[in-house]
Amino acid sequence: MIDAMGWEILRNDSFGKDFAPTRKRLDSVFGYSSTCVPSILSGRWPDEHRNWCYFVHDPENSPFRFLRPLRWLPKAITSRRIFRRWLTKAVRLRLGFRGYFDLYNIPFQHIHRYDFTEKKSPLQPGGMNRGENIFDHLVANGTPYFVSDPARTEEQNRDALTAELRRGSVDFGFMYWPGLDGLLHRVGNDSPEIPARLRVYEQWIRDLLVTARERYTEVELYVFSDHGMANCDEHLDLMSRIEALPVEMGRDYAVVYDSTMARFWFFNDRAREQVTAALQDVPQGRIIPDQELESLRALFPDRQFGELIFLVREGVLIVPSHMGERPIRAMHGYHPSEKHSYAALLTNQPEIPAGITAIPHIGDLMKRTASTARELNNPRPESVLA
Repeated sequence: MIDAMGWEILRNDSFGKDFAPTRKRLDSVFGYSSTCVPSILSGRWPDEHRNWCYFVHDPENSPFRFLRPLRWLPKAITSRRIFRRWLTKAVRLRLGFRGYFDLYNIPFQHIHRYDFTEKKSPLQPGGMNRGENIFDHLVANGTPYFVSDPARTEEQNRDALTAELRRGSVDFGFMYWPGLDGLLHRVGNDSPEIPARLRVYEQWIRDLLVTARERYTEVELYVFSDHGMANCDEHLDLMSRIEALPVEMGRDYAVVYDSTMARFWFFNDRAREQVTAALQDVPQGRIIPDQELESLRALFPDRQFGELIFLVREGVLIVPSHMGERPIRAMHGYHPSEKHSYAALLTNQPEIPAGITAIPHIGDLMKRTASTARELNNPRPESVLA
């Protein structure tokens, strides 16, 4: 899996045509990597696995109360990325979170109002908020496997898989390279650094295939992404518009400002009416109705992730937000039907099954191929009739 290697980035590039010539555009899911990766690993949709956005309003269960005294520190310190990065590591260790975790730009005066939804790692058995993932399947079937370790670099994970292939010790390997996503955020999808990075990944995959074919008579390869990336050419200060209203955060409503979404919870009708009216006057986005959320498989009846979801159109970045105070060059998390939201799937197999049209379908594909590999590598003895 190459994070953010979307169809628009790939479709006019020669990437992988020598080792994975069969390719297909896939629908992504509504959400960020916090949604896409679990959807791939579980083979299910957000409303089924409930790994959607990271931060939610839940003061009763917030693990962050001990951080509230930091609200007295100068903003010049608390808004610095290096401070947040250091603090994130300390908090993750203290709370025992095993999945991806980042404090981002959540304000410390309100941090006690929020909970974080990915406390477990979707890259491990038992790592989903609800249901199973591919690794539960592999363990249940006794399939020896490799999975990337997020604590390692891309090169370290590449070398670790290479070592496993040389030993012939695994039937299934899941490699996750996240570096392209970060690069795209910084430089955008038109930068010459992007095809240069794709050339690096190409060579790594070629080398892995050479190693695998030295020990395995058959190697099935699938290269895929979770979403694409759109350049951000317009910035929206949504926070200032909402804070100018005669309603107060924490008393009348709660909100999480993601990079492309704002998710609200209301404590009275006045706040609901004021915020809704203000959002309807913002031309850069729209409120997503429940019927549409349901069709996107992202409607949660308990409203854990928000009572009202406001989404901007592709190319708009909410900044400042709870994800950051400074602009970035490109972003994802737009509507799945937007041009740069589509993911990609490539393989060395002659065809991709017709039923595989969206990224959750990769989960079922992985289960089928892993089961086939397990059976071929460990054939059952022929029965003997007496």
